[in-house]
Amino acid sequence: MVRQLPPWHANLKKRHVKAPKIYLRDSGLLHHLLGIHSEKDLLTNPKSGASWEGYAIEEVLRTTAPDEAFFWATHNGAEIDLVLIKDGRMFGVECKIMDAPRLTPSMQIALKDLKLNRITVLYSGKKRYSLSDRIDVFPLLSLADGAPV
Repeated sequence: MVRQLPPWHANLKKRHVKAPKIYLRDSGLLHHLLGIHSEKDLLTNPKSGASWEGYAIEEVLRTTAPDEAFFWATHNGAEIDLVLIKDGRMFGVECKIMDAPRLTPSMQIALKDLKLNRITVLYSGKKRYSLSDRIDVFPLLSLADGAPV
């Protein structure tokens, strides 16, 4: 029912968040507890982004079966929703409910500081596109088609 996602931290020069993130794995239960009964309720609720993030994280973990999964955040505000380790390689995943995700300083910092192979941004839209050399945007629904994460 609850996923506890541990933080990724290494001996870098930045202060890292070291408390785990907690998600309700069942978005229907989360919506019930928040009093969300319709799509309009969901879209106007301040927790809609957190709901989307939790749902997307569960889908990524289910479809990719990583060896290890973490989140990463610094006390200065840089963060990435998921850090996945699979077959000795490290990837980042950002989950965005917005229509057209853009490149953020957090993505650039995570790519550099964590030495990620790639960052995938999953969103609620329908188009695939690139934000930079190693940062691509994919619709969440494309996970079913084997979108790379």
